[in-house]
Amino acid sequence: MNPKEYNIQYIRGVGEKRAQLFNKLGIYTVDDLVRFYPRKYQDWSKTTTVAEAENGDTVTIKATMITPVKEALIRKGLTLYKCNFTDGENVIHVTVFNNKYLAKSLRTFDDYILYGKIEKSFTGASMSSPQIEKSEASIGIHPIYHATEKLSSKAIAKVVAAALEMLPEFEETLSGDILERYNLCPRDFAIREIHFPTNEKNIAIARRRLIFEELLALQIGMLKLRSKKRAKNSFVIENDYTDEYLTLLPYSLTHAQKNAIADCVKDITGRESMNRLIQGDVGSGKTAVAAAVMYTVIKNGYQAAMMAPTEILATQHYETLSKLFKDTDIRIALLTGSTKAAEKKAIKKALLEGEIDLILGTHALIQGDVEFKNLALVVTDEQHRFGVEQRASLAKKAKDPHLMVMSATPIPRTLGLIIYGDLDISVLNEMPLGRQPIRTDLVTSEYHERIYNFIKKAVDGGNQAYIVCSLVDEGETELISAKEYAEKLSNTAFKGYNLALLHGKMKAKEKENAMLAFARGDVQILVSTTVVEVGVDVPNATIMLIENADRFGLSQLHQLRGRVGRGSDKSYCILVSDNNSESSQERLKMIKSTTDGFKLADYDLKTRGPGDFFGKRQHGLPNLVIADMLGDMETLRECQECANALLNDDPNLDKLPALVEEINDMFRRATN
Repeated sequence: MNPKEYNIQYIRGVGEKRAQLFNKLGIYTVDDLVRFYPRKYQDWSKTTTVAEAENGDTVTIKATMITPVKEALIRKGLTLYKCNFTDGENVIHVTVFNNKYLAKSLRTFDDYILYGKIEKSFTGASMSSPQIEKSEASIGIHPIYHATEKLSSKAIAKVVAAALEMLPEFEETLSGDILERYNLCPRDFAIREIHFPTNEKNIAIARRRLIFEELLALQIGMLKLRSKKRAKNSFVIENDYTDEYLTLLPYSLTHAQKNAIADCVKDITGRESMNRLIQGDVGSGKTAVAAAVMYTVIKNGYQAAMMAPTEILATQHYETLSKLFKDTDIRIALLTGSTKAAEKKAIKKALLEGEIDLILGTHALIQGDVEFKNLALVVTDEQHRFGVEQRASLAKKAKDPHLMVMSATPIPRTLGLIIYGDLDISVLNEMPLGRQPIRTDLVTSEYHERIYNFIKKAVDGGNQAYIVCSLVDEGETELISAKEYAEKLSNTAFKGYNLALLHGKMKAKEKENAMLAFARGDVQILVSTTVVEVGVDVPNATIMLIENADRFGLSQLHQLRGRVGRGSDKSYCILVSDNNSESSQERLKMIKSTTDGFKLADYDLKTRGPGDFFGKRQHGLPNLVIADMLGDMETLRECQECANALLNDDPNLDKLPALVEEINDMFRRATN
């Protein structure tokens, strides 16, 4: 039986209908199932007595049921079932809530295993909704899986057990030498013990092995991807025009910007094509770095192209660079979906004939009929908004052009080497002189009236404001949606003001128009979801109000905050949250205390994990099932060492075919 092809529905206890529930969890085959690891465990292995148990402890007790179940209807939809058990010396009062199936299954004088929190008082010992099992076989360590309303963790565990029972020994992917050198257990042991551990120690042993294998597969895959990208430099740049470029600027660059430019110039004058990520915090000056490299490339007789995710961002770059290069002989054009047909035709002809040196645009640049005479540099802005294939499509417009991608998402450097394994990285970790500091305040919803008055005062003085909500449509939650909120504000607090709505469900053109109206100043207040997170510069916007701020990651809040403070007026970011939990308050106080995006990224990764940090995962990046790229840094370091050693000794990994298959599967799943 091939686990990768064996459909989940044919496992004992599944069937066609239940298979659909597993499908919702991303489980289609037996291979998917055995990779669906427990999220935590319950330790039922140590039994105790009522007398030995401390008040408030979660314990496992062997007990006999001594009274019949009594049913009590408290209110509509809530039924209590009460009965008593004894451990032979003391009585335990048990209450079960709304579980008719369990209550009906209990039999007086039968023996059971109770697992739950024990509470002691002068009336005796009690347990509220404990887990109750009939068999002593339930004593041990229980896996707890991510479940759904119709598919419980217990049901998943039964199916996993049935699958493991029918599977032969899992094929080993690593050599005996690697297992010994890195103190790893065999793969078969790891998979079986991660699901049904014999003891606590084995959980750690199994986890280490599976984490190591996953990070090793990722590291090797990214290294191989990186080596494929290392093409011979087809556009060797003879002369460096950086000093000449600096004379065009009305300001001085930071040391970080100068270093990044030097990195790029070293690349484009070297033996291999440049393949570099310019990673910088909000407002760190990535565009100025890109402009410097484009200037040098163009002055050497080649063409450059810069692709942005939206028309408004592409237009902004066009206006900025047109102004910067106005006294030079550089010929610039803009190509977007809105460019008129006749103008498009003229631009495409000029590109092919080499009459345009620098083209700015959107996805329109990757259309099949867009051709260049001598394209040598491709720049992609806000790279996380583009898929790997879209980036590659623009790069295919020339034979191995130099590639630069820019990202405003701060990521710790070690982590960045994995996320962007196919790229060299330059980090902009300084802010240009003149950037306005942004005051960040944390308040509750009780302050809304004062906040609205503050916004009105700013708008009356000629400034603009963003108001960001976490939802678009009304749902089952009490959180107000952006649409409903915008309507309410238009009719109450901001009646008579020019207010517009921007959200992800709007058509692309509608979004562009709303943002453009705000950028022009036609709209004074923009109510938006997080689609405004990456956007156009509006120097006149001085207030960023974020509702239900506790629902956002710190890195996301930091990106939103970066939308203001771009002009000469003092700017404010106001975080509204009624969540008083300690963790939530700690996170929000963190963003109030620092404007360092890298510090916030570190904190977000540690407290919320990579999933929350990145939101929707990068297109083309393998999804990690068990490893934590930040928490497992030491293992990641070992895997980097191991991957380099393996590839140096055996570049095609001919000695480890099972590992090659594992790597191929990992990257195949990422693109499906």
